[in-house]
This record gives sequence, structure tokens and C-alpha cells, in this order.
Amino acid sequence: MSLSMHAASAPIFDRQLGNLLGCFDKAQAFADARGFDSSNYLGLRLAPDMLPFASQIRIASDTAKGCLSRLAGAEVPKWADDETTLDELRARVRRTIEHVRGFAPAQLEGAEAREIVLPLRNREPLRFDGVGYLQRFALPNFFFHVTTAYALLRHAGVPLGKADFLGS
Repeated sequence: MSLSMHAASAPIFDRQLGNLLGCFDKAQAFADARGFDSSNYLGLRLAPDMLPFASQIRIASDTAKGCLSRLAGAEVPKWADDETTLDELRARVRRTIEHVRGFAPAQLEGAEAREIVLPLRNREPLRFDGVGYLQRFALPNFFFHVTTAYALLRHAGVPLGKADFLGS
């Protein structure tokens, strides 16, 4: 049995974004128990030259919604990157899950051969076929940013473990 482009993408994004919401819940509970504003998480960085937590979430969101949209040959929705609270980031992740779930398997039929062109600032655009885009760019990029967000919360003391990242 072959694996469809939909099966290789949408359920993975959906599950991991859902797991991220669980991490947000634990982060909120941790902040509440210690009496600090959970918006403090938004600026967390592991190094001075890295993007903060809020950007990690936005990029993971953009990668998931962009991937499914591009594979389906649909326009990628553009959302403002203006979240200033954990609740606003949570709403963005939920909106991303809804977007991902909105794609039927039939919409991605033939996507493995679809040309995907990603414009880049100050560089030539990246060009992929659908399979290459999913396997060599979208999924690794998505997991990089979700993993970084997890690591930032863990580094801040939120009691997260591998099961929170992987889900049950």
C-alpha cells in the first residue's frame, strides 16, 4: 500500500499541533502556580541570536498551513504575526489545525509531482517537487520549530516530557 501525500502530511501536522496545545496548557498551569504572566514565555530564547518562542510558534503554524496549501495548489493564507499572549498563540495554533483539517485527501492527489516554488529574501527561490518539498523542507522545518518551542518551555521549567511532545 502506498502512502498518500495527504496521509504523509496532514495527520502529522494535526497531531503535533495538538500536542503543542497540550504543552501550552502545562505552560499556563506552571505560570499560574508560580504567579507570573504566561506572556513572559513569548520572548524566550535559548541564544541571543535566535528567534523568540512566539516566532517559533508562528513559523511552525506558517509551515503547516503553507505546506498543505501549496501541495493542494491553493493560496496560502496570510495571517498577522501579532500575538502578544499565550492565549493568542493558542488561538493561532487552533486556527492552523482547522486549516490543516480542511484539506481532503483528494485535494492532494498528484501533489507529489506539483512544482513548489518558495520565494526567499535576497536569494533565488527554492524549487521542489511536492515530495521533495514535504520531505526535505516542510516537515523538517516544522519539527525544528516545534522542537525549539518545546525546548524553550522545558528550559523555562515547565514540567514537560517526551510524552508531551509525542502525544499519547
